[in-house]
Amino acid sequence: MNTSIIRYVLGQVLKIEGLFMLLPCLVALIYGETSGFAFLGTALASILIGYLMTFRKPRSHVFYLKEGCITTALSWILLSIFGALPLWISGEIPSYTDALFETVSGFTTTGASILSDVEALSRCMLFWRSFTHWIGGMGVLVFLLAIVPLSGGSNINLMRAESPGPSVGKLVPKMRASARILYAIYLFLTVLQIVLLLFGKMPLFEAICASLGTAGTGGFGFLNDGMASYSPYIQWVITIFMILFGVNFNAYYFILFKQFGKAFKMEEVRYYFLIILAAIGVIFVDIADLFGSAFEALTHAAFQVGSIITTTGYSTTDFNLWPETSKTILLCLMFIGACAGSTGGGMKVSRFVVLAKTIRKEFHSYIHPRSVKKIQMDEKPIEHEVIRSINVYCVTFFFLFCLSLLLISLEGYDFLTNFSAVTATINNIGPGLNLVGPAANFGFFSDLSKYVLMFDMLAGRLELFPLLILFHPSVWKDMLSRKRSAK
Repeated sequence: MNTSIIRYVLGQVLKIEGLFMLLPCLVALIYGETSGFAFLGTALASILIGYLMTFRKPRSHVFYLKEGCITTALSWILLSIFGALPLWISGEIPSYTDALFETVSGFTTTGASILSDVEALSRCMLFWRSFTHWIGGMGVLVFLLAIVPLSGGSNINLMRAESPGPSVGKLVPKMRASARILYAIYLFLTVLQIVLLLFGKMPLFEAICASLGTAGTGGFGFLNDGMASYSPYIQWVITIFMILFGVNFNAYYFILFKQFGKAFKMEEVRYYFLIILAAIGVIFVDIADLFGSAFEALTHAAFQVGSIITTTGYSTTDFNLWPETSKTILLCLMFIGACAGSTGGGMKVSRFVVLAKTIRKEFHSYIHPRSVKKIQMDEKPIEHEVIRSINVYCVTFFFLFCLSLLLISLEGYDFLTNFSAVTATINNIGPGLNLVGPAANFGFFSDLSKYVLMFDMLAGRLELFPLLILFHPSVWKDMLSRKRSAK
């Protein structure tokens, strides 16, 4: 195993995080907040440690999928550990476990919070919480690939380990160029949303935080009532952009380079919008009597469907009080999630499409045993390896889900609270139902349950296996043997 490249990449990640922390320092300077010193001290420490880790260049820049998974998992853990320090050092979140929970939730774009009064936080802290969504939305290693020249043709193993979805490929022949294109699209959509929110007379600071949270599909609130106090115009802008950030970014690449045929042929995107429209229609009919007008009911239905399926987690109303049919639909959307290759979480629409086609193929084989039929996606046959990996992913997902549910059930809370808490964290949603509904938080869980849910957030964001591989004995045996041979 190439441990030197793992160390080098981790050092680069720490340096990047330190530079990112200078932005909340600037916010603290603008608003005259002393909490900025906590960010400044942590930023300097991150940059210094990162410099020490990258001072000695790796002997080889080549790494395989195993190194890519280990590097990705350790990068996100390291990001969260250092990212939580300002929240804890400043005293705004006195418990380090709570600060870590908040930070893991931010970087994984989950949006689950332990805070009951977010408005009590300083502006620089509110900005950092939203900014962690933006950093984690596209992925810090994708950003690293975009700006740091890592030689070798195996860079795709980093992106494959971090990018959500069953498979990932290059948009253009060079990996670095692909990463830059992704971030250019990401930045453009974020800035466009900020501009449109400013047209709706949303304050600049709030427009920036809302857009960062929407872009990363994270959903950390900066007001205690979520998005309920904003105008319908602002709510619709956020709804539209939540849905847009849940689209596979390959579609935007095709549109950008005028390959409209390829963009519209993407089955996953078509099914994604079809699911959204169907869910909005059913929920709108179900909740129409709860609001003063049909437009108000449609606004809330569209906002919550967009928020849940993209795993953003913003809310305009307490959907915990909606009829059972609507809550059931929202719970199903939590599992489906957004498109692969987007900033959204969940199990991804593409996996459900492939599973549905696999079931249909099995039915066909029972009726016509001698027939040979290939499963296709976007008019291309799907390789057996992809189908196998999806099946393994689903089995692993539900095994981890059941284990997490069992562990947090030891506290004795009701089943719906426990079930939706695990659902909301492993799918990177944020709010659940009952005690973890949109009007509540996760602060009442014990430290043990919080660490279980933090693990779920990281596992869900990293598509399970990059994190789970850390628990494989052969990984540590390999790393230890490398250290001994180096001595």
